[in-house]
Amino acid sequence: MKKLYYVINGANLNMLGQREPEIYGTKDYSFLKKTVKNAARSLGIRVKVYQSNHEGDLVDMIQRAYLKGACGIVINPGAYTHTSIAILDAVKATKLPTVEVHISDPDSREDFRHVSYVRLAAEKTVSGHGIDGYVEALRYLAEK
Repeated sequence: MKKLYYVINGANLNMLGQREPEIYGTKDYSFLKKTVKNAARSLGIRVKVYQSNHEGDLVDMIQRAYLKGACGIVINPGAYTHTSIAILDAVKATKLPTVEVHISDPDSREDFRHVSYVRLAAEKTVSGHGIDGYVEALRYLAEK
C-alpha cells in the first residue's frame, strides 16, 4: 500500500487567489489541492488534503493523521503559525515528520510573522516558494 501523508492548511488558505494576490498569488485553493494531488501521484504516495479556519479542527486533524498511520504531515497553519501553541503541541505529541510550508516568506514581512511556533517541531520549513513549496515538502517527506 502507498504511504499516506496529510497536507493540513489553516486559516484563510481557502481564500487563495482572492486574499492579497500580490503576496499569495492568483491561484486559488482548488489549484493548490490539484497541485498537491498531482505531486502525490507522481511521487507514488497518497495524500489527504484538509483546510480549516478553526484551530481546534487543525489539532484534531494532526491527531487523526497519527491515528490513521500517516507517514508525515505538511502543514501551513496560516496565521496560527504565529500564535498556536496547541498546534505545536499536537505536532510534538504525534512525533510525525512534519514540514512547515508558507506560500509567502513570513521572515520578510511584518515582525509578528517572524515567530513560528510550529517551526519548533518541524523538520524543515519551506517559505516563499508559492504553491510549489507544497510539492517540495512532499518530495522531502517521500524521499525520507
